[in-house]
Amino acid sequence: MLLKLQNVTKTYLSGEQPVEALKNISLEIGSGQFVSIMGPSGSGKSTLLHLMGGLDRPTSGRVIVNDQAIETLSDDEVSKFRRRNLGFIFQFFNLLPTLTALENVALPRLLENHKMKDITPRATELLKMMNLGNRLDHRPNQLSGGEMQRVAIARALLSKPLLILADEPTGNLDSKTGESILNLLSNMVRENGQTVVMVTHDLNAASYGTRLIKFRDGSIASDQMISQPEPPPLIWGNLDV
Repeated sequence: MLLKLQNVTKTYLSGEQPVEALKNISLEIGSGQFVSIMGPSGSGKSTLLHLMGGLDRPTSGRVIVNDQAIETLSDDEVSKFRRRNLGFIFQFFNLLPTLTALENVALPRLLENHKMKDITPRATELLKMMNLGNRLDHRPNQLSGGEMQRVAIARALLSKPLLILADEPTGNLDSKTGESILNLLSNMVRENGQTVVMVTHDLNAASYGTRLIKFRDGSIASDQMISQPEPPPLIWGNLDV
């Protein structure tokens, strides 16, 4: 099993009042699944995604990714684990404004002390796969929202992660670009056996997944497999990533 959560609870303090964002969550996600997570604002779905990626730590319980209990790791260890095993796609892209598209994609490897000249071929290949071969030297303020999201996806794919975590990846995009990105994620699962966990408010976006988990008040309200039609052809490039 690629991802396990065992009796996970997350409690925050609001002033002096404890707020239980997640309540004793147990969940398993296997390789090659595209899991959509839905729920109203404040239901705990983004908190869950952050715990899965080691961006936050549970108050109690275990988060196991690829047989590693990540809540036991130090801050430095969990940062290294993320860079080597996980890919993140954020709603607001999280690109560094002073770096070019190519440098933003290369960043995870640069933080691992790899040389830019060694990273450039793969980073360039990924950007070309995203139809951004003519945007390598452009900075984020020179790119459209859809282009910035494709840069963020290329960055997420750089280390060939087993698990990709996507937080509202189409929330700020027009419908055509959003559909292209969802098709890409769906094909990554089908062609490469990668696992995608996506938080979304959009029922249409959620329908691209193979499994739908609904959250309410910090608990799992429902968990069901989705009948999935054959994904459409890729919009950008090939998927041997």
